[in-house]
Amino acid sequence: MLGVATSRRAAADGGEAFPGEVEAVLRASRALVGIAAKSLAAVEDIVTVPQLRVLVMVATRGPLNLAAVATGLDVNPSSASRICDRLVKAGLLNREPAPQDRRHVVLTLTPSGRRLVAKVDRHRRTAVERVLRPMEAAPRRAVVEAFALFASAAGEPDDAAEHGLLWPSSAR
Repeated sequence: MLGVATSRRAAADGGEAFPGEVEAVLRASRALVGIAAKSLAAVEDIVTVPQLRVLVMVATRGPLNLAAVATGLDVNPSSASRICDRLVKAGLLNREPAPQDRRHVVLTLTPSGRRLVAKVDRHRRTAVERVLRPMEAAPRRAVVEAFALFASAAGEPDDAAEHGLLWPSSAR
């Protein structure tokens, strides 16, 4: 069994994090989940969480096919197809034959889909700003730097920073 000093050394060397670090990240994660959940309340009568995840995936990654959506949601292709069908019927997603291979489809957001993702994003941004605003500049910069490092270590691409909501690591 590793002692705390050994655990700290391992963490500093890029190894295992020690329990205090994990607990601090989990605590921050709970706060972020609360912010995400409140932002979803604004659209919960329109889309489900998996449907919103599809919209966010398409918003951040651009046109996608069903295989990419299934992988991102960690579901089988038929489940992804049903989710996308509902979004198409709701007028939030376009589903068109791929120009290079008409056996495949390309998924893009409709203007309504873009507005819905933007609405959720605005709610999240407002909530995060409320948390950051009372912090002094130096600690706020440290938080931002730590989150950037964490997001990078988790595989979150910089181009998706705007809409990284509810995203599993398998989607990257």
